[in-house]
Amino acid sequence: MSNAAIFLCAGSGTRMRGQVDDKVLTPLAGKPTIIHSLDAFRESGIVESIVFAYRDEEQRDQIQQALDQADTTGLQFFWVEGGKERQDSVFNALLELSLLVEYVFIHDCARPLVRPEVLRELYQAVMEDKAAVLAHRVADTIKKASGTKRTRRGRMLKDVPRASLWAMETPQAFERELITDAYRRLRFDGVSVTDDTAAVTRQDHGVTLVENLYPNPKLTVPADLPYLEFLLTQKNQETIKV
Repeated sequence: MSNAAIFLCAGSGTRMRGQVDDKVLTPLAGKPTIIHSLDAFRESGIVESIVFAYRDEEQRDQIQQALDQADTTGLQFFWVEGGKERQDSVFNALLELSLLVEYVFIHDCARPLVRPEVLRELYQAVMEDKAAVLAHRVADTIKKASGTKRTRRGRMLKDVPRASLWAMETPQAFERELITDAYRRLRFDGVSVTDDTAAVTRQDHGVTLVENLYPNPKLTVPADLPYLEFLLTQKNQETIKV
């Protein structure tokens, strides 16, 4: 048996408003964004292979060029064309996995700050419970606004108790058969989801929360670029001191 990661690279990145050509290839702290995630998985030692769900052949070539400059010791790479929506890309990649893969880690490559030690915690959790996700507690006060009207003026706000609220991150980890069957059912039912945990919870399977005490934000809008650059620089300085 072996383990694999799925690296999701096919997103359009429209919210970057043209500030960068490709989120996963944007240089941050001296490396393309995607290579920070690759380094973390390689150092964690939890997977033997990675499937890249890419957008088009041009992006695939550019990712390959980035890989040629990185340390890829002990890893095998596979490629699959992504789909129209995130869940289509995940399903395509799941079908590419060998039947010998036992656990799969699904990761959005626009999150470059995931750490090897946290990945190992996630691996322990998925081995025990078959489904696990990196997440952090919601610290902000959350309000539910009344109605569905477009305007934000004069809305009635209702408190949402935050003690039970968690913000999902990636990677999200699963037994391969469990998540593949869950996504196959989604496709059969014509249901849309925004993350992988939603696929397995629709099958009445619980998900273990692995609290991530380290920042793991996603590159989504232009304002995220200097913030991620700062966090990655701080993280690299910590590594050098150790």
